Amino acid sequence: MSAAGKTPLRVGLAGLGAVGLEVARRLLAGIPGLTLAAVAVRDEGKARRALPQLGATIALKTATALAEDCDVVVECLPPALFRDVALSAIDKGRLLMPLSVAQLLQHWDLVERARQTGARIVVPSGALIGLDAVRAAAEGTIRSVKMVTRKPPNGLEGALYLRERGISLVGLKQPLKVFDGSAREGARGFPQNVNVAAALSLAGIGPDRTQLEIWADPALTLNTHRIEVDADTARFSMTIENVPSENPRTGRIVALSTVAALRGLVSELKVGT
Repeated sequence: MSAAGKTPLRVGLAGLGAVGLEVARRLLAGIPGLTLAAVAVRDEGKARRALPQLGATIALKTATALAEDCDVVVECLPPALFRDVALSAIDKGRLLMPLSVAQLLQHWDLVERARQTGARIVVPSGALIGLDAVRAAAEGTIRSVKMVTRKPPNGLEGALYLRERGISLVGLKQPLKVFDGSAREGARGFPQNVNVAAALSLAGIGPDRTQLEIWADPALTLNTHRIEVDADTARFSMTIENVPSENPRTGRIVALSTVAALRGLVSELKVGT
């Protein structure tokens, strides 16, 4: 309920890292129609130092308990914790806003489950430009979608795909293509690094037909994504360079995209599809 005088949507944040903390601060600064009701964290002491309101005006809960009395659950957790939090929100019929979008591809049964319970899953644009254009093109026929992601090596180091192949990026001197395949394969191998590719695939032609290249580039300081789309209604390409947050795997714009998506739930005017 968004209009003045109506009960604000109660937001629960699962995770208070670089993204979650910024979202929390923006909600506390005041967004009409939204209130930060509860937060789930692993380190309570650290969380209280960052947000003194915890335990007073903001409830501290376990991640799976957020859905008990929050209308919206924003998931910003390590990938291994995704399913339990998502299930708790979906089974309660809540609105789930996942930031670990790559995990959604691995747990696609949750979409059908949401259909059965009346829950909704809303994926923010995150660090990606042009999702509206891709979604519009998908109403017609998209022939191909390709995404090329380039990140500083420390934004990719330690990814599952690299560990399994014994690939280290430490001391890298020149650009190295570390992955070339489908968005689904990329999401499985880089679960904390390519949520943008997962979101792109869901907006367009799916994770198996969306092509993805991932490069580690020591000359870069910004996370760079280039998208090329060929459709019957338009051909377009887009490039975005994102400033990393405190977590080098995630751009600063992700938190602001999440805030914009939350605002869109309650605003009287919503621009974009």
